[in-house]
Amino acid sequence: MADAALVLTGSPSLAPLLARGALLSPFKRPAPDAEFPRTRLVLPGLRVDLARLAAYERVCGFPTGEDALPLTYPHVLGFPLAMRLMSGRDFPLPLLGLVHTSITITRHRAMPATGAHELTVYVEGLAPHRRGTEATVVTEVREDGDVVWESRSTYLARHRTRRPAGTPRDEAGPPREEIRKPLPAVAEWRLAGDVGRRYGAASGDRNPIHLHPLTARLFGFPRAIAHGMWTVARCLAAHGTPESCRVRADFRAPVLLPGTVTYGAQDGRFELRGREDRIHLSGDVYSA
Repeated sequence: MADAALVLTGSPSLAPLLARGALLSPFKRPAPDAEFPRTRLVLPGLRVDLARLAAYERVCGFPTGEDALPLTYPHVLGFPLAMRLMSGRDFPLPLLGLVHTSITITRHRAMPATGAHELTVYVEGLAPHRRGTEATVVTEVREDGDVVWESRSTYLARHRTRRPAGTPRDEAGPPREEIRKPLPAVAEWRLAGDVGRRYGAASGDRNPIHLHPLTARLFGFPRAIAHGMWTVARCLAAHGTPESCRVRADFRAPVLLPGTVTYGAQDGRFELRGREDRIHLSGDVYSA
């Protein structure tokens, strides 16, 4: 759990944080037992920019004009605070190459778009991963002192790890229990090449891997890739969620833009898959 709270007077600007994180990345030494920032960042009295919210709703497929915030939108509100923590000198994982691997969201009740919200973001801890070190970042939204929305995101820094003697190599594919039959297809979505730019404009997350083929190639991708949080938001906009709910989503493979994907769903489960049924995203929706 985080220690001291630092109260902010406004939401940090993402562009300088991305630049700082990129510059510091070569000097980071990721390890599961590394020290990490213990500060809780708190932003009280936050009000939603309704024009940006409407742009977000349009690009993700949510209905516009409703007073309740979409389930995934508080992640957008908290992301600048998370970036302030992850781009700092005391965060041990390099921002460049950091992979968002999963998110778990719990909504206790609907949040009005016109209300005032208090955000709290902190790093919960580090953990070993078979491909490196994973950090868990917690975001909480409070109204009148009560937590009404919370999430836990995991971010992976890939690096060489020590494998105990006799442990079989598992890099060839996912553990066997994760392999399951494709869910029934509900829709096929043809994604335009500008989805990353449109989502970046609405969310503020203008990571270059999402914007243009040229900038994506600098990081090893053949084309721009969709934001992971856009893929889960698009799926949940199609799936629907109860007012009080818990959602778990795992980001498994990048979605190249432009491209065609299949949205599948059944019994509270959802997924996004590509050619040859390659899973890009899988998740579950529960009533809380």
